[in-house]
Amino acid sequence: MTVTVSSFEGLGLSADMLAGIGTAGYSCPTPIQRKAIPHALAGQDVIGCAQTGTGKTAAFVIPMIERLAHGRGTRALILAPTRELAMQVQKVVDQLGRGRGIGAALIVGGANMPQQERALRQGPDVVVGTPGRLLDHMWRGTINLLAIKILVLDEADRLLDMGFAPQINQILDALPEERQTLLFSATMPEDVSALARTRLRQPVRAQEASAGTTPSAAEQKVFHASPEQKNSMLRWLVNEEPGTTLVFTRTKRRADRVGRMLVDEGVPTAVLHGDRTMGQRRDALEGFKRGKYRVLVATDIMARGIHVNEIAHVINYDLPNSPEDYLHRVGRTARVQAKGRASTFVMPEERSQLRAIEQWLGQAVPVGGSRADDGKAHLDPRASRVPHSCSAGPRR
Repeated sequence: MTVTVSSFEGLGLSADMLAGIGTAGYSCPTPIQRKAIPHALAGQDVIGCAQTGTGKTAAFVIPMIERLAHGRGTRALILAPTRELAMQVQKVVDQLGRGRGIGAALIVGGANMPQQERALRQGPDVVVGTPGRLLDHMWRGTINLLAIKILVLDEADRLLDMGFAPQINQILDALPEERQTLLFSATMPEDVSALARTRLRQPVRAQEASAGTTPSAAEQKVFHASPEQKNSMLRWLVNEEPGTTLVFTRTKRRADRVGRMLVDEGVPTAVLHGDRTMGQRRDALEGFKRGKYRVLVATDIMARGIHVNEIAHVINYDLPNSPEDYLHRVGRTARVQAKGRASTFVMPEERSQLRAIEQWLGQAVPVGGSRADDGKAHLDPRASRVPHSCSAGPRR
């Protein structure tokens, strides 16, 4: 099935759904939505692969709601890797499903268990949750998966990266064999491909971009720095860019330390990582979205799926562990054709990691310079031999 339509009206959606889409502010479908929605509406298993920020959530929520609305008594389950992503998905389900009488219950760790049990007893049409907390409810007998006819694995590569494979397999074994499975992911490493081969039935592949593609509008730069130079360079970059800034660190402790440093500098800053309480995480994310905080310092919990409009600048305070992580971090800016910047600090011993990222992208990342210390620019000798701008990687 090839879909070349440029509006939601051509995707076979009901008038009620089209009204809900309009109310939610969606104007025209993104490429991944055009490719995935018709197949999902037809009840087929779908593998949706597209870079971050391309509308994958609506690509599975829209057809899921349509099928639930036309098949009362049918239930759906959406698994997400983090609480923040699960909360975001629940909001999209509630927003698009409100006019169809479709609602979602959120089942995540760190939240009140009795409250979740009450929500499950009400028989929600959709359960959105993280694997660990869902298993808690399965062991308690407070959730029945036999009515689940639609399963969504959101950010499947991240689910497996975080070590959730055993939990996912337990959940899959408890679900009815006769179901529709929608698997969405930004990349398709071998473990995700193996999961799709064994757990999906003749899936249709809806792919929009190759694994090595970063947002085309993201201006990327690397800054070669010693550990002692990182803080001064960060202060310089934050002061230079007045817009919202997302700073990634490798560890929770470093995120706390960097966050305190920026607060001491008078910069409205929040910190987000797995050791923060549910309330702290919600305040950090919602405050960042609303503009209460101009800077959010986070671990890779923010690298996947979380949608925040118009992040002007992503700063990799610590170099990501893998080229895939680089893609997801950079993908937080320049979303949906917006402009954005991505700056990455690289220590001398990390040159090989940088080369791996550049090889994966298929091009060098330009080297930037700052006047953060002693009025001297931190420039790498390669600066004169690399391009002055870096856009999307090759579409392989």
